[in-house]
Amino acid sequence: MRALILFLFLTIASFASEERVDIKAQILEKILSSISIDETITIWTDDEELLLEFKKSSFLILTDDCAVATLIVVAHKKNIQDDEDCKNKPIFVLNYELLKDIPESFGAFFWKKGRPNIVIIEPRTQLQNIIVSSELDAYKEEKVW
Repeated sequence: MRALILFLFLTIASFASEERVDIKAQILEKILSSISIDETITIWTDDEELLLEFKKSSFLILTDDCAVATLIVVAHKKNIQDDEDCKNKPIFVLNYELLKDIPESFGAFFWKKGRPNIVIIEPRTQLQNIIVSSELDAYKEEKVW
């Protein structure tokens, strides 16, 4: 009986996890479609689960090389901290703390208390000549708290 309950719990937990990644990818796709830079947006990410979801998108252009990307989506600072080609590009982070740690980052998407949160740092977008759609005006902040 315990084995059956454990099996059901693990099955449900795995579906919930997949659903969360799917929702995360959909929200990020909407955010990224509301941003424009001077060139075609080509995305590189260090999040493997997110990359798999992004590959399902018909509108996102992905690359495996950070140096070729025009926009970087980062989950972990260590994945870009030693690569100068990656650090000098617009960076969107998946953790609020990374907004403080990576000055090139202009926005973040993260979960807090079970809710999705979006933050766009307006002075950083202006510095990097990033145009953010008015749809994201509610998420604009003047500084990182």
